[in-house]
Amino acid sequence: MKLLVIGSGGREHALAWRLARSPRVQRVYVAPGNGGTARASQIQNVALSDTADLIEFAKKEKIAYTVVGPEAPLAAGIVDAFQSAGLKIFGPLREAAQLESSKDYAKAFMVRHGIPTAAYATFTDAQAAHQYIDEQGAPIVIKADGLAAGKGVVVAATLEEAHAAIDDMLGEGSFGEAGARVVIEEFLDGEEASFIVMCDGNNVLPLATSQDHKRLLDGDKGPNTGGMGAYSPAPVISPALHNRIMREVINPTIAGMARDGVPYTGFLYAGLMIGPGSDSTRTLKVLEFNCRMGDPETQPIVMRIKSDFSETLELAIAGRLDEAEIEWDRRPALGVVLAAANYPATPRTGDPITRLAPDTDDCVIFHAGTRLDGDTLKTSGGRVLCVTALGDSLKLAQAAAYDAVARTHFDGVQCRRDIGWRALPQNAPSSGNEPRKT
Repeated sequence: MKLLVIGSGGREHALAWRLARSPRVQRVYVAPGNGGTARASQIQNVALSDTADLIEFAKKEKIAYTVVGPEAPLAAGIVDAFQSAGLKIFGPLREAAQLESSKDYAKAFMVRHGIPTAAYATFTDAQAAHQYIDEQGAPIVIKADGLAAGKGVVVAATLEEAHAAIDDMLGEGSFGEAGARVVIEEFLDGEEASFIVMCDGNNVLPLATSQDHKRLLDGDKGPNTGGMGAYSPAPVISPALHNRIMREVINPTIAGMARDGVPYTGFLYAGLMIGPGSDSTRTLKVLEFNCRMGDPETQPIVMRIKSDFSETLELAIAGRLDEAEIEWDRRPALGVVLAAANYPATPRTGDPITRLAPDTDDCVIFHAGTRLDGDTLKTSGGRVLCVTALGDSLKLAQAAAYDAVARTHFDGVQCRRDIGWRALPQNAPSSGNEPRKT
């Protein structure tokens, strides 16, 4: 069968790579794809982005089903359009995708259905937002309400930083329509983890746990990014805590969406803040929902899938996830993002990638911001590559990934040197380390 993956990032390369390894799959098309998917066997890029064109392509090529990678097409209603055309597709409807496309919608939903989350208030007026910040104090968190490519969150350590964020979003309009409304939340301390599940409207299948690294610099310093690396599994999520997350977060969310008349189908990502203490007493709160797999969490997660993931997706689309089971590699996987010069502010693009470590069975470089210029691979975005490796231990997976990082180069490359440090406390970095730059 032939499949279609929509998107152009590292998440989409990883999904296409995993699906293409199925003996049942003849070809995986990626629209529009990137330089990595352009060079992969059994994967073919399709230079399409308009929904009507994608529907026409899916019909013409007799695509068995489509998987949506990024959030923007979901928020624009691509699943609604495909289903109206009689095509199979995995992802939430536009109304359900508001769990990600509107922070205010998500927060109100969580409060309404008793799902634990940080206290918050929503503002469109800058003066009122400034007054609220003065009343609450710092640290405090300011979020653009709409989609901002993972960059619309400011964790302000001081009142000055918080007020500057409000001026930036509501005053200068740096995030456009996405920042025309802001959500201000209480600051939560603890350890973050990513909990991603598949849903078919009724049934839920959890994927392997993972942990992202949002900050640019070692030791979780510097500005927030779309993600500088991830690993799976996340040791902070014990079996007991896994059960709590399903009971207190995931199941109430799926049930709540159904009660609201918006059954949820697709990937659901709960970004969690886990407080200190024992599994039964530690606080557990939702930082955000995403209506798709995370990037870069997808890369280490799919590296660990041993069973045929195309069958899992087929069952999910058919509403039969209760029959699905994923076989996981017991080995951990770790991915290191290589970012372009000046990321995350104004990333430089167009740099040739002069060295690229070869892929092996246990180490794959997934492309995100790359394009082919003739035969030359060049950077085309902020996060360029995600070097992802399996290892018999997390430390060995880390070593393998960084060995491949050392054999990969483009001018201005920067990366963190401490991905996985929370699970390897003896290797915790000193604060303030700069990312590697060459």
